[in-house]
Amino acid sequence: MQSQTIDPAKADLNHHHAATVDAHHEEHPDHRIFGLLMFLVAEGMIFMGLFGAYLAYRSTLPVWPPEGTPELELLLPGVNTVNLIASSFVIHNADSAIKKDDVKGTQLWMAITAAMGIIFLVGQVYEYTHLEFGLNTNLFASAFYVLTGFHGLHVTVGVLAILAVLWRSFKKGHYSNEHHFGIQAAEIYWHFVDVIWIILFGLLYLL
Repeated sequence: MQSQTIDPAKADLNHHHAATVDAHHEEHPDHRIFGLLMFLVAEGMIFMGLFGAYLAYRSTLPVWPPEGTPELELLLPGVNTVNLIASSFVIHNADSAIKKDDVKGTQLWMAITAAMGIIFLVGQVYEYTHLEFGLNTNLFASAFYVLTGFHGLHVTVGVLAILAVLWRSFKKGHYSNEHHFGIQAAEIYWHFVDVIWIILFGLLYLL
């Protein structure tokens, strides 16, 4: 029987190659946040296009909203606005908690943020059911439903993302101080939704 011998030079070379591969893998940059930001830039351009079209319509008509359009109520949208702005601070607390390895705190703040998002959507649906104009009433009405509806779709996606993060956080060790991309991504997206609503609220309800 022949004994199998290992060439020390080859063994050292293989070890060096494996170490190099591992080091390269560890140093590989994480572009997920950058990709999310690029996605939000693209979404922001869509909203800016819609806002631009709204302002163009507004500037070409002598009376805006057109005569006969019922006046919008400010109380419910105002409360909804305060709620959405406050939710941005709440979700930031979730991010701060996970950076302290406080998973329970993160779960609490995420759950509160999701609830606030759902309250916003319920308030928007309630407003829709009590408006005195429909989608085809006039140009202002059509613009109103398109802008608020498109934003509402983004809020819905945000709530679902937050709930997904919350669900995954119950898996032991899934999120930690060093690994919390999902929480960061949900927070950034939610801030985007918040900023868009502030602009939209100013255009539709205040100007």
